[in-house]
Amino acid sequence: MLELGLALVVSIMLVAGGIFTFLAALGIVRLPDVYTRMHAASKAGTVGSGLMLLAAGLHSLDVAIFTRALAGFVFFVLTAPVAAHLVAKAAHDAGYRLTRLTTINELRDAHNRNVKKR
Repeated sequence: MLELGLALVVSIMLVAGGIFTFLAALGIVRLPDVYTRMHAASKAGTVGSGLMLLAAGLHSLDVAIFTRALAGFVFFVLTAPVAAHLVAKAAHDAGYRLTRLTTINELRDAHNRNVKKR
Protein backbone atom coordinates (compact mmCIF):
# COMPACT_ATOMS: atom_id res chain seq x y z
CA MET A 1 0.00 0.00 0.00
CA LEU A 2 2.84 2.38 0.82
CA GLU A 3 4.52 1.63 -2.50
CA LEU A 4 1.32 2.47 -4.36
CA GLY A 5 1.04 5.79 -2.54
CA LEU A 6 4.66 6.65 -3.28
CA ALA A 7 4.25 5.71 -6.94
CA LEU A 8 1.15 7.91 -7.13
CA VAL A 9 2.94 10.89 -5.57
CA VAL A 10 5.96 10.45 -7.86
CA SER A 11 3.78 10.15 -10.94
CA ILE A 12 1.78 13.26 -10.04
CA MET A 13 5.01 15.20 -9.52
CA LEU A 14 6.39 13.98 -12.85
CA VAL A 15 3.23 14.89 -14.74
CA ALA A 16 3.04 18.31 -13.08
CA GLY A 17 6.73 18.91 -13.81
CA GLY A 18 6.21 17.89 -17.43
CA ILE A 19 3.25 20.26 -17.75
CA PHE A 20 5.25 23.17 -16.32
CA THR A 21 8.19 22.38 -18.60
CA PHE A 22 5.87 22.19 -21.61
CA LEU A 23 4.34 25.54 -20.68
CA ALA A 24 7.83 27.05 -20.41
CA ALA A 25 8.68 25.78 -23.90
CA LEU A 26 5.35 27.04 -25.22
CA GLY A 27 6.04 30.44 -23.65
CA ILE A 28 9.41 30.63 -25.37
CA VAL A 29 7.78 29.99 -28.72
CA ARG A 30 4.64 32.08 -28.34
CA LEU A 31 5.49 35.15 -26.28
CA PRO A 32 6.29 38.40 -28.11
CA ASP A 33 9.64 39.64 -26.78
CA VAL A 34 12.83 38.46 -25.14
CA TYR A 35 11.76 39.65 -21.68
CA THR A 36 8.50 37.73 -21.50
CA ARG A 37 10.14 34.66 -23.06
CA MET A 38 12.88 34.80 -20.46
CA HIS A 39 10.29 35.12 -17.71
CA ALA A 40 8.41 32.05 -18.92
CA ALA A 41 11.58 30.02 -19.23
CA SER A 42 12.90 30.96 -15.80
CA LYS A 43 9.71 30.60 -13.77
CA ALA A 44 7.93 27.65 -15.34
CA GLY A 45 11.16 25.93 -16.29
CA THR A 46 12.44 26.10 -12.72
CA VAL A 47 9.23 24.70 -11.26
CA GLY A 48 9.04 21.94 -13.88
CA SER A 49 12.67 20.91 -13.54
CA GLY A 50 12.48 21.06 -9.77
CA LEU A 51 9.37 18.89 -9.58
CA MET A 52 10.86 16.27 -11.86
CA LEU A 53 14.16 16.30 -9.96
CA LEU A 54 12.40 15.88 -6.62
CA ALA A 55 10.24 13.10 -8.06
CA ALA A 56 13.33 11.24 -9.22
CA GLY A 57 14.94 11.64 -5.80
CA LEU A 58 11.79 10.47 -4.04
CA HIS A 59 11.45 7.49 -6.36
CA SER A 60 14.97 6.30 -5.55
CA LEU A 61 14.06 5.64 -1.88
CA ASP A 62 17.64 6.51 -0.97
CA VAL A 63 18.33 9.34 1.45
CA ALA A 64 21.63 10.27 -0.22
CA ILE A 65 20.05 10.52 -3.67
CA PHE A 66 17.06 12.44 -2.34
CA THR A 67 19.42 14.86 -0.56
CA ARG A 68 21.28 15.48 -3.82
CA ALA A 69 17.98 16.02 -5.64
CA LEU A 70 16.88 18.46 -2.94
CA ALA A 71 20.21 20.30 -3.21
CA GLY A 72 19.73 20.50 -6.99
CA PHE A 73 16.23 21.89 -6.49
CA VAL A 74 17.53 24.54 -4.09
CA PHE A 75 20.25 25.40 -6.60
CA PHE A 76 17.61 25.85 -9.33
CA VAL A 77 15.46 28.05 -7.13
CA LEU A 78 18.39 30.23 -6.05
CA THR A 79 20.08 30.68 -9.41
CA ALA A 80 17.21 30.93 -11.92
CA PRO A 81 15.88 34.33 -10.76
CA VAL A 82 19.37 35.83 -10.68
CA ALA A 83 20.19 34.48 -14.14
CA ALA A 84 16.87 35.73 -15.53
CA HIS A 85 17.49 39.19 -14.10
CA LEU A 86 20.97 39.36 -15.60
CA VAL A 87 19.73 38.17 -19.00
CA ALA A 88 16.97 40.80 -18.97
CA LYS A 89 19.40 43.56 -17.96
CA ALA A 90 21.89 42.53 -20.66
CA ALA A 91 19.13 42.44 -23.28
CA HIS A 92 17.92 45.88 -22.19
CA ASP A 93 21.44 47.30 -22.28
CA ALA A 94 21.98 45.77 -25.73
CA GLY A 95 18.91 47.60 -26.99
CA TYR A 96 16.28 44.88 -27.34
CA ARG A 97 12.95 46.60 -27.42
CA LEU A 98 9.92 45.73 -25.40
CA THR A 99 6.75 44.72 -27.16
CA ARG A 100 4.22 47.44 -28.01
CA LEU A 101 1.89 45.96 -25.41
CA THR A 102 4.30 46.87 -22.59
CA THR A 103 3.15 50.02 -20.83
CA ILE A 104 5.93 50.65 -18.29
CA ASN A 105 9.69 50.43 -18.71
CA GLU A 106 10.92 50.74 -15.14
CA LEU A 107 14.53 49.99 -16.04
CA ARG A 108 14.65 52.90 -18.51
CA ASP A 109 12.96 55.16 -15.96
CA ALA A 110 15.49 54.18 -13.27
CA HIS A 111 18.35 54.77 -15.71
CA ASN A 112 16.99 58.23 -16.57
CA ARG A 113 16.73 59.13 -12.86
CA ASN A 114 20.34 58.08 -12.27
CA VAL A 115 21.56 60.15 -15.23
CA LYS A 116 19.72 63.26 -13.98
CA LYS A 117 21.28 62.92 -10.49
CA ARG A 118 24.83 63.09 -11.83
